[in-house]
Amino acid sequence: MNSACQDRVARMQQRMRDRDIDIAVLSDADSVYYFCGFANYLAMEFGRATVLVVTRDGEPILITPSQEAEMGREMSGLSDLRVWQDGIDDEWRRPLASVVESMKARRIGLEVDKTHPAIARGIAGAAPGAELVDVSDLIGGLRVVKSPDELAAMRQAGQVAVAMVEAGRGAIGEGVPEYEVALAVIAGGTRKAAELLDQEGADAFVSPTIYNLQVLQSGWHTCMVHRRSSTRRIQRGDPVYLCFCGIANFKQFKLGFDREYWVGSVADEQARAYEVVVKAQQAALAELRPGALAKDVHAASEEVYRTAGFGTSYRTGRAIGYSFLEQPELKRGDETRLEAGMTFAVDGGIGVAGKFGARIGDSVAVTESGFEYLTDYPRDLTVL
Repeated sequence: MNSACQDRVARMQQRMRDRDIDIAVLSDADSVYYFCGFANYLAMEFGRATVLVVTRDGEPILITPSQEAEMGREMSGLSDLRVWQDGIDDEWRRPLASVVESMKARRIGLEVDKTHPAIARGIAGAAPGAELVDVSDLIGGLRVVKSPDELAAMRQAGQVAVAMVEAGRGAIGEGVPEYEVALAVIAGGTRKAAELLDQEGADAFVSPTIYNLQVLQSGWHTCMVHRRSSTRRIQRGDPVYLCFCGIANFKQFKLGFDREYWVGSVADEQARAYEVVVKAQQAALAELRPGALAKDVHAASEEVYRTAGFGTSYRTGRAIGYSFLEQPELKRGDETRLEAGMTFAVDGGIGVAGKFGARIGDSVAVTESGFEYLTDYPRDLTVL
C-alpha cells in the first residue's frame, strides 16, 4: 500500500481496538479506495462484490473478482488477495466466509447503510454468534479533515471544474441544444484533467475522462433543479443552469459546483432572485471558520432568504471528498463544530414553480482563518 493508505489503515485499526472491534468488512467503493487505493468500477449492481477486510493488526485483505485481480494487486499493493470467479464455489461468498470464520471475530464492523444486504447476510452467516457493529462514524471521522495532499488534489479537481464551466459557458447560445453544452462540458473537463495528469507523469489508473449525466436545464425548466440535459434548444431570454456535482470528479475526489447564465436578456424577477441566492451563499461562507457550528452556517443563509421574502427547502451545504456526501452537513440540527481542513459544497438556490430557478454553488475548504475556494470562478449575474 502507499503511505497514505498505510496511515489510514493504522488509524482505523487504533479506533477498532479502542472499540474492541475485531475486523471491519467494507464494501462501499469509496471506503475500499480510501483504505487501499483500489477502484474497480464494478460492484454489487453487477453482482460482483469487492470487499476489503481490515483486521486489528497487519495488512488488510482484499476480496475481488478474478478479472480484477491484476489491477487490484497493482493499485493496492496488497499481498493478500482472495480471488473468486463467477459461478464457481459460491463466488465471493466463499472467500468472504473463509476470512470471517478464520478471524474468529466476536465484534465485526461494517458500514450499515452502505453495505449491500447480500454481503451483510454473508457476514452474518459466516459468524452467527458475532455482534455486528456500525463503523460508519469511525470512517467518517477519519475522512472529515483532509490532509495537505488531499487538499492539493481537491484544488486540482477545482481546476477541472472551472474548465468544465468555461467550456459549457462558451457553448451556450440561442438555438443551441442543451446536450451540445453538456458535450462541451465533458470535453473541457477531460482536456484539463489530462493536462494536469500529463504534468505529473503517466498514471494508468487515473482516467481524465469526465463522465456521468450532466445536470443542465434551460428556460422555465430551471425550476426542476436536477433535470438532465435534453434536446431542447436554448432560446433568447432563457436562464441556463449547469450543475457539476455529479461530474466534477478528479482522482476520486468529488466536488460540488453550480453556475447559471442568461441568454440575451434577463427578467427583473430572475435577476433579483439570483442576487438573493448569491447573497445567501456568501452569508453562509462568511460564517465558515474553525469552531463554527454547521447549523449556524446554514442559519446565516436562511436569514437572507427570510429577509428577502423567500423560504428555504434544502441544506446550505454538505461535506465532500471521496464521496458525494460526507460528514457533516450544513443544515438545521447539525451540531458539528467545524475544523480547518474540512471541505464543503456550499449552495444557494431559489425555485419558482413553473417559472424559473436561480442557483449558485462552490466547493471550499475551511482554513485556520476562514475558508478558501476550491472552485474560484465569477459569481456575478452574466448575460451572454
